[in-house]
Amino acid sequence: MSELINGARRLLGMTHAMPDAKPDGTPFEVILTPEDWKSRLNAQEYHVLREGGTERAYTGEYTDTETEGVYSCRACDHELFRSNEKFHSHCGWPSFFAPLAGDSVMYIEDTTMGMKRVEVRCANCGSHLGHVFEGEGYGTPTDQRYCINSVSLTLTPVEGATS
Repeated sequence: MSELINGARRLLGMTHAMPDAKPDGTPFEVILTPEDWKSRLNAQEYHVLREGGTERAYTGEYTDTETEGVYSCRACDHELFRSNEKFHSHCGWPSFFAPLAGDSVMYIEDTTMGMKRVEVRCANCGSHLGHVFEGEGYGTPTDQRYCINSVSLTLTPVEGATS
């Protein structure tokens, strides 16, 4: 089924081409060939991180996790979010109200799927993480929801943290 959906997306021009460099033209810190990425990531990780796919809602390992720690890019280990900024949005994916630092992620306009959204990518390797939405009325300091695929993340718990 996934291949059918991906084929339809390609025919309709709904692909998430991975950028060759940051929006300002500087190269990423981590640059690998597609073959190297495939040897480093499993099939689902590669599909989401390097092809801009999405994991099914409510299936990710971090959707409801409350463990204190740091979330990093699963592709390159770049620190992205802290558990302090994670909240329960009940959308089916882990949600954060802010990244670890302003330059830890980058933003790309995404007009696929018949709507205008803002895609969030790792600023270190360019991998797809998810999308950010504003003005949804969540009671967070930023009124933003970074809707991030669990498969794009690795959680490193702080010493002594429990799930």
